[in-house]
Amino acid sequence: MISRFIENNIKEDFNKGKIIIVLGARQVGKTTLFDTIINNYDNVLKLNCDDYDDRLDLENKTSTELKNLIGNHKIVVIDEAQRVSNIGLTLKIIADLKLDTQVLVTGSSSLELSSKINEPATGRMFEYKLFPLSLSELANNTSQREETRLLEQRMIYGLYPEIVTSPSDNKRLLSSLANNYLYKDLLSYQGIKKPEILHKLVRALALQIGSEVSYNELSNLLGIDKETVESYINLLEKCFVVFKLTSYSRNMRNEIKKGKKIYFYDNGIRNALISNFAPLEMRQDTGALWENFMISERMKRNTYLNDYSQLFFWRTQQQQEIDLIEEKDGQLFAYEFKWNSKKKYKLPSSFESNYSNTEFNVISRENFWEFVL
Repeated sequence: MISRFIENNIKEDFNKGKIIIVLGARQVGKTTLFDTIINNYDNVLKLNCDDYDDRLDLENKTSTELKNLIGNHKIVVIDEAQRVSNIGLTLKIIADLKLDTQVLVTGSSSLELSSKINEPATGRMFEYKLFPLSLSELANNTSQREETRLLEQRMIYGLYPEIVTSPSDNKRLLSSLANNYLYKDLLSYQGIKKPEILHKLVRALALQIGSEVSYNELSNLLGIDKETVESYINLLEKCFVVFKLTSYSRNMRNEIKKGKKIYFYDNGIRNALISNFAPLEMRQDTGALWENFMISERMKRNTYLNDYSQLFFWRTQQQQEIDLIEEKDGQLFAYEFKWNSKKKYKLPSSFESNYSNTEFNVISRENFWEFVL
């Protein structure tokens, strides 16, 4: 059993009169996390909202009906809550009942949850995000030495719990994840009118990790308008498939000001989408894989540590660039990601002269632990 970093924080939030919600992609371990936390509790009510009958128990119910449903249960777990119509209002009613019950909620997308929970349930929830396993979580379970030994495997097959615990079947499992679970909530969302376009878009994004993404180019490639491209990418973000970095621009006239890069939360999902599980020595995209891997690990780290640094990339019209800019409390940190540490890199002189207070590091396989812990 691999412990998750947010487990103790969730336990500490018990019995504070708040609903606890954990958001994250399907199959990242949300249900397992709650099962671990409530293992020693009796009198637990579990509702799985992928099940039609359980959904009906929660949809459009009065406070009296919900009170009767909860009864004298000390713990209520509502799994895949985004499947429930008007779930936000339901949770607001439950919270306002002030029962001696801890309500735990999971959601595998924030598309319905964000629009239907945050508004009516404001101030009544503690919200967490759960991602695929992080390198630091794995190192706590094994060791940094072991995870360093497995680094190439992690880069190629990613860190979904089932992939880590069943490595002999990882290609088939990843293909199933990418094709059956990744889009389950997206494809049931009314904004997705052309599922085949969504599949093509995700594959196109997978081929462009580490590169600046043009919505106009994607629009021409897919034969849809730019607004639809932007809408679909926003939905992919809300389902925790990808995340976006925007360009950093403050002082220089020739900086790219509206650029975007899109990364995947998991390398294995990305590789499954392009059907490429080749070893690193046979790949042309090792540098991009390393960049995606490290930036996604940094995103997990910052989220779990409640580190509110903002992440950007930097590029000029003359194609000078820096992979990652992290801004925290007015301080800038610049990072370049090099799988092959023999390749030397230094800050572009134009950046250095305009942002003189920047701390700069090259992150390679020799020193990555200090970056992800």
